[in-house]
Amino acid sequence: MASHPSPKRAVENPTIPDRLYFKIGDVARILKVEPYVLRFWESQFPQLKPNKSGTGQRLYRKRDVEIAVEIKRLVYGEGYTLSGARQALGQARRAEPQAAAAAPAKAANVAKKGDKVAEVIGRARAELREIAGILASPAKDATATVQPFRRKSRPSTAENASGSLFDA
Repeated sequence: MASHPSPKRAVENPTIPDRLYFKIGDVARILKVEPYVLRFWESQFPQLKPNKSGTGQRLYRKRDVEIAVEIKRLVYGEGYTLSGARQALGQARRAEPQAAAAAPAKAANVAKKGDKVAEVIGRARAELREIAGILASPAKDATATVQPFRRKSRPSTAENASGSLFDA
């Protein structure tokens, strides 16, 4: 069977009003999708992170709305899966001119940090294996190493001269 690419559907490019913040209902109307779709996209795309007001209302900036428009174009228009759209969106963000100029230096820093992180993780794993070995080995003399818990007696300061706790 030959695989056929999914037909590209025409997705109109909506006009985004010039505002500072948009509520989720406004963005849903602009994109012509349900609000739950936007909430789901937030969980799937790390680039889409709207601010939240003190009452928990999502407040999308214009940049967030543009990202949501791009996600809709990739998923509904181009036929990408969500993971494919996530990768395409990540590659598009990395291809921006400012990132391209700093890419070699960042790659070297990331490699150095990755080596340090791998070293720390390796040491932690070795220590955890050592601790697991200590815990797994049986005690040589269980009666000699385990001491029963004993409470220390406290001197009673509340007793009066008659020996009663309560005044008569």
